[in-house]
Amino acid sequence: MRLLFDQNLSRHLVDRLRTEYPESLHVISVGLDAVDDREIWDYAGEHDLVIVSKDSDYRQLAFVLGPPPKAIWLRVGNDGTEAIGRLLAESVEMVERFGASPDEALLVLPNLEL
Repeated sequence: MRLLFDQNLSRHLVDRLRTEYPESLHVISVGLDAVDDREIWDYAGEHDLVIVSKDSDYRQLAFVLGPPPKAIWLRVGNDGTEAIGRLLAESVEMVERFGASPDEALLVLPNLEL
């Protein structure tokens, strides 16, 4: 499962989650840090990436356009990089099931402490 972390998430998550999600990328590393959400959506679809974001706009794109690509919407409020890394690391099985499902476009992951 290859993830594409949105601008609103730390680029350090790529290294933090390298074992769980190898070959994942951050929008900065592919030159997408100053583009709109639709361009990121299109790039992810072309490169078999799952978008990970705290931005609800990807929820809308997932409903309107459907997969591919797929999006993971993190409902984590102001949680920092460590908490987000822990959430994604502890959700590997769920993320892999989501990735394998051909019809699902959106996975919502809530804050672990809620």
